[in-house]
Amino acid sequence: MTPLLLLAAAPLAAASSMPTADVAGASPSESGPMINSSRQTTGLSATPVSHEAEIVVSAPPRPTRADPMERINIKTFSTMQDIDRGVVLPVADGYRKALPTPVRDGLHNFLGNLDEPIIFLNFVAQHKIGKAGETFGRFAINSTLGVAGLFDRARKHPFNLPHRPNGFADTMGFYGIGPGPFMFLPIVGPTTLRDLGGGFVDRLVLPLGIGAPFNQLAFTLPAGIAKGLDHRVRFDGELQIQRQSDQPYVSARDYYLARRQAEIDHLRSKPNPADPVPEG
Repeated sequence: MTPLLLLAAAPLAAASSMPTADVAGASPSESGPMINSSRQTTGLSATPVSHEAEIVVSAPPRPTRADPMERINIKTFSTMQDIDRGVVLPVADGYRKALPTPVRDGLHNFLGNLDEPIIFLNFVAQHKIGKAGETFGRFAINSTLGVAGLFDRARKHPFNLPHRPNGFADTMGFYGIGPGPFMFLPIVGPTTLRDLGGGFVDRLVLPLGIGAPFNQLAFTLPAGIAKGLDHRVRFDGELQIQRQSDQPYVSARDYYLARRQAEIDHLRSKPNPADPVPEG
């Protein structure tokens, strides 16, 4: 894993720490029964107990089918939250204060424009030639009229070409490959087996297809850091919502899985002009 992923992934793990009682990361229905009464219940029999010694019995948490690595994921999630609070958030806040909004928007547009060739290839792989053509048009317009992608001219009149995220993981989902187990990995953050493999393939496109500077650390490291800080600033609102949840890990996991499934469903559904275009 290259260093450029460190700050790009850390914001996705930025919900607040869970109290000990919530460490299971599961809802009551997932965690099994909890008994708090004058009768102690086991799997074999029920034995009366004195009211003077109230016993609480909690069954071990049972991971959900989509999250078989739940216990390990929760530990990683908690560690990544500490890193975010202690390192990433202060740096991202300094980044936001140091750079005016137009400069940050320009950098966001520039880095996003570099993803358009990857998006184009995946629309072709999905036989969505119209969307591929629009993506090619976006890249051409923003790379020229948009001054190397610093300005998103393609989105505005008269072109009206919105950004549409796509990647190899989406292509696999489009063809019916399931997400696989959910994982919360160090540096990477929340992902699934499908998204992890798809992201790896996406990151090979520019280094192998074009070469320098996309295969040089002098470019990839600062670009990765800038992209991570930009994402952390833009994602802060959702992270605040996750922090307020009774079970932040569950909130972060469910948000990620629901968002990714919505993106796959959008690709597989028939286009409807009234539907909003998902943003990356």
